[in-house]
Amino acid sequence: MAMKMDTGSEAPEINQKAFPLAPPDLTLKLLQLVEQSNNYKQLKRGANEATKSLNRGQAEFIIMAADCDPLEIILHLPLLCEDKNIPYCFIQSKEALGRACGVSRAVVACSVIVLEGSQLKSQIQESKLSMEKLMI
Repeated sequence: MAMKMDTGSEAPEINQKAFPLAPPDLTLKLLQLVEQSNNYKQLKRGANEATKSLNRGQAEFIIMAADCDPLEIILHLPLLCEDKNIPYCFIQSKEALGRACGVSRAVVACSVIVLEGSQLKSQIQESKLSMEKLMI
C-alpha cells in the first residue's frame, strides 16, 4: 500500500520526464506482447540491448519504465527512436516489465525486434499504431 502512495506522489515527476506514458489498458496489451515476444525470441532486454537493436535497425518498438531511477539512464532512447522513426512509450513499472520479459529482476527498457515470418507481426503492427497515437 505504501508503494502505491509513493508512486502517486512521484506521478507528476514521472509524467513530466517520461512521455508518452501508456494508459493502463495499453500497458497491459504491451506487457502481454512483450511476454509473447520473449517466447518467440524477439525480445532484447535492458537499456544497452535496446540501444544496440535501435542502432542495428532491428527494433520494431521500445518500451521503457517510467519508475527507473535515475530516469536519465534511459533518456537517450527516445532521442534515438525519434531519429530512426521507431515508436516508443513508457509504462509505470520496471518490475512489471521485468516479469513480462521473463526475468526475476526489474527491467528498465526492452526492444521488440524484427523477425521474418513472425506470428506476432499483426500484434506488433497494432501496438505500433497505438504507440504512435500516444505521440500525437
